[in-house]
Amino acid sequence: MKKSTVEEIRARFDQSVELYSNLETGQVTFVDARLSLEIATEASRRLVPHAQTLLDLGCGAGNYTMMMLSKMPHLACTMVDLSQPMLDAAKERVSPLTDQLTTLQGDIREVELPSKSFDIVLAGSVLHHLREDSDWEHMFAKVYRVLKPNGCFMVVDLIAQEHEAITYYTWARYAEYLKAIGNEEYMRQVLSNIAKEDSPRSLFYQMSLMRMLGFHHVDLLHKHMCFAVFCGLK
Repeated sequence: MKKSTVEEIRARFDQSVELYSNLETGQVTFVDARLSLEIATEASRRLVPHAQTLLDLGCGAGNYTMMMLSKMPHLACTMVDLSQPMLDAAKERVSPLTDQLTTLQGDIREVELPSKSFDIVLAGSVLHHLREDSDWEHMFAKVYRVLKPNGCFMVVDLIAQEHEAITYYTWARYAEYLKAIGNEEYMRQVLSNIAKEDSPRSLFYQMSLMRMLGFHHVDLLHKHMCFAVFCGLK
C-alpha cells in the first residue's frame, strides 16, 4: 500500500483535534493510553527530578505536557506538532498552566531546536510516522543532540514485532480490542489509517539505536500488544 504523504497526514490531524484532547483517556485507539501517559510522565519526573525544560515532540492537543506540568509545574515547555489546529488546541489547554511555553509548527525532522537545551524529551505517538532508516537515525540523533547531559528521552508509541507469527498474533488481538471499543467498521478504519500512515519499528531496533547513539541507560517501562513505553538517558 502506498503510504500517505506528510501533507495528507497533516490534513487528517487538522480534523482530529477533539479526538486527541482528552486528558482522562488519552487517545483510545492506543492500548493503555492513560496508563502509558502516567508511566511516561512519572518516570520522567523520577529520572530527572531537577528538570527545568521539556520538549514535547508531536504534542498533539497537549496531553503529555499537561500531565508533566501537573507533576513539575515549574517546567519551561516547548511543544512541536505538524498540525497547526492541533498546536492551537495544545496552546489553549497548556497556557493556563505555565507562562513558559513555546510552540513550533512543523515536521519534527525539520524543526530547528537548540543543542543541549532540554532535560526531558517526550515523544508520544509520533515516531511511528517515520519511514526510512535514515529518518529514524536522524531523529534519534537529533533528540540526543538537543538533550542536556543526563537528560531523558521518553517514548510512548506503536511498535512492530520482530517475528511474523508474533506480529500476526499481536495485530489480531489489537483488532479485537478495537472492535470492543467501537465496532467492525471502526476497527477497519483504524487499521486502514495505520497501514496508510505508519511505519513502526520494533523495540529492539529503537532501543539498539538509542544505545548506538550513546544513551547510557535504556529501559522498557511498559508493553501491551503493539504499544510500549521506553526510555534512554543521555
